[in-house]
Amino acid sequence: MPIILNRNTHIRAAETAAVRKAADALQRDMEKVFHESASEGASICLVQEQMEQEQFQLKAAGGKLEIHAGDDLGFIYGIYEISRTLLGVTDFWFWNDQEFIPGDEIRVADDFQYQSKPCAVKYRGWFINDEVLLHTWKVGRKKDMPWEMAFETLLRCGGNMIIPGTDRNSERYRPLAAEMGLFITHHHAEPLGAEMFARAYPELNPSYAEYPEKFQGLWKDAIEAQAGMHVVWNLGFRGQGDCPFWADDSRYETDEARGELLSSLIRIQYNLVKESDKDAVCCTNLYGEMMELYQKGCLNIPEDVIKIWADNGYGKMVSRRQNNHNPRVTALPEAGNHEHNGIYYHVSFYDLQAANHITMLPNSPCFVARELEEVLARNGKDFWIINCSNIKPHVYFLDLIARMWRDGQVDVDGHRREYTERYYGTGNREMVENCLKLYPDYAVKYGKQEDEHAGEQFANHVPRMFITQLIKDRNTFCKDMRWAAQGETLKEQVLWYKTVCSRAVTGYAEYQEKCEKACAELAGNGKRLFEDSILLQVRLLYHCYQGALLASEGILAALEEDYQKAFYMAGKARKEYLAADHAMRSREHGKWHMFYENECLTDVKQTAWVLEGMMGFVRTLGDGPHYFEWQREFLYPEEDRRILLILNMDNHLKDLELFELMEEKWDI
Repeated sequence: MPIILNRNTHIRAAETAAVRKAADALQRDMEKVFHESASEGASICLVQEQMEQEQFQLKAAGGKLEIHAGDDLGFIYGIYEISRTLLGVTDFWFWNDQEFIPGDEIRVADDFQYQSKPCAVKYRGWFINDEVLLHTWKVGRKKDMPWEMAFETLLRCGGNMIIPGTDRNSERYRPLAAEMGLFITHHHAEPLGAEMFARAYPELNPSYAEYPEKFQGLWKDAIEAQAGMHVVWNLGFRGQGDCPFWADDSRYETDEARGELLSSLIRIQYNLVKESDKDAVCCTNLYGEMMELYQKGCLNIPEDVIKIWADNGYGKMVSRRQNNHNPRVTALPEAGNHEHNGIYYHVSFYDLQAANHITMLPNSPCFVARELEEVLARNGKDFWIINCSNIKPHVYFLDLIARMWRDGQVDVDGHRREYTERYYGTGNREMVENCLKLYPDYAVKYGKQEDEHAGEQFANHVPRMFITQLIKDRNTFCKDMRWAAQGETLKEQVLWYKTVCSRAVTGYAEYQEKCEKACAELAGNGKRLFEDSILLQVRLLYHCYQGALLASEGILAALEEDYQKAFYMAGKARKEYLAADHAMRSREHGKWHMFYENECLTDVKQTAWVLEGMMGFVRTLGDGPHYFEWQREFLYPEEDRRILLILNMDNHLKDLELFELMEEKWDI
């Protein structure tokens, strides 16, 4: 006789908070997929037995559905496997707005069995970083709900480790993540998850040489605060921001001096952790300047500490670019090594230059898969932490990487087909799949390396850099742009950027048209999801790059002292960025109300504000100090413009009012 699962099915859960949380989630899932019923439903029972860590078996036995496991994570993964396989609840149901059509029951064969397999990566999870959208968004008026759903989703994907936010958020959400069964680890700038020195002692210089006891006290407090949690302890030492410690302390001028201090502090932290728990797992990030010091032989790290190698923020396993410094040192362990290795990998990155934060990684999934396969080939299987930022814009790549950390490989084309069918619907699959496949083909290429494709930050931060340089000193080049634009004058740099943006606008206009046509053919919930995801992102990119192109034309006009044109082009660019912001805000339906309200890192609305400032600047140069000539030209009829008995008969127009008059005349 088959086993019947219905609305009356109950889970007999073990008495641990983590397993109860997962059981409650499964009970909620059953309420979504089943109608109320008068029929009795089979029980789901948890059976404790000796098994490998995190492993589970599902099987029908005695009219019940049993989950056999030996630890909490085994039971949790078993519970979510029931939700996925039997109930049809997808891993990213919350983030992709899965539509549930309730039925009466599900019949499970009486010989049903499912045996889990070990994951390819031991410690695997997400870093919820640059989380400005999640930080202010509430679901059902609950500020913690987005975080709880993020942790649940990670568990559904087979993850077991989390950095639960940045700075104060990491401390706030650490207990919830631990309660749900996740291992805790830490930001590379927050060793051991300790409070930042500059916050604990704002009146003191944050120098270890001056205050070693105070630094060690903060580390000890952090170890005590996380007692009872499962922790992968991150060891290291950076500055009080996401920067090297020597940026705040000039004592350490050589690589040898820097490496000596880092090595000694890692050893001190290691000993503190081991005194608390002799079996503690430790790791350290070879990130940015740390990786360069390690490659030069300036770091001494305890043998059992997991070394975390990092990509450059664009998915390539080389050192990250910092300002104009871009050595691109290979960030992978040597082939054939037998050490403990892992990675810090970005599907979202924030560098104030060219990365992606509110749009998908611009490099292809095939590229990502190749990089991760090479990581595994070089024994990088102990630790994967994926920077997922605010999750929703990056769901596709997070799903792809979860497949990699579970199976150790992925068929990119097959995964894309499965993903689009699962979330957009069978009838929509082909059209959505085609659009998704095209996404990296239209990505903006700003450099010669295979990974040097730009996200939306390139269309926002770069114009702000150029405008700042224009206002500060137009007679020299923009130093902040030497990483990409090598011209010897600001004009040469802006001309290069304009060419890149012109290609981007042409490409994204074409891509947007293809996506709009596909969207018109879509049906059901998949259509709305397409508008919320792929179509939204191409609209964002199109408007931002169109704005960047217009801003470039305005800056070039200002350099030629054609201030009216500069004013006008800045105003046109401003409207494009506001259109990009509107595209985001227009997708805030249902639970997504106010999701994009705090978009403050790429901050497309700020780019519009900076352009409004540029309008005021060039108007001052071209129409100041009395501000009547432009107003007469665009407001007064021809017969009155040259009669200057009274300079103006009306209140002076504000910049945006004057721009509207320009549009009326020049846009005909």
